[in-house]
Amino acid sequence: MKRINKGDEVIVTTGRSKGQRGHVLHILDDGRLLVENVNMVKRHTKPDPGRNKQGGIIEKEGPIHVSNVAMFNPATGKADRVGFKSLEDGNKVRIFKSTGEAVDI
Repeated sequence: MKRINKGDEVIVTTGRSKGQRGHVLHILDDGRLLVENVNMVKRHTKPDPGRNKQGGIIEKEGPIHVSNVAMFNPATGKADRVGFKSLEDGNKVRIFKSTGEAVDI
């Protein structure tokens, strides 16, 4: 079980996008993730008539390392660390370290 999953709301803690919030769109294999509207980069592309692609400058999300983001806790309105806890029925859930509340409800 990972600390940050696809669809989680995270806040950037370091870098040029510090303080920005967004939902995780995709998790890459090397420990980086794509967060919506965070770390936007410009990509210059050539037109490709065979694929019916238009050329120009495309703005898209760049990858950001998982160590540079933290989960956003809606109860406190701040970034929070994530831990794990085993329930009585044997299930393992993610919890916020500051409040002890379960992340997955």
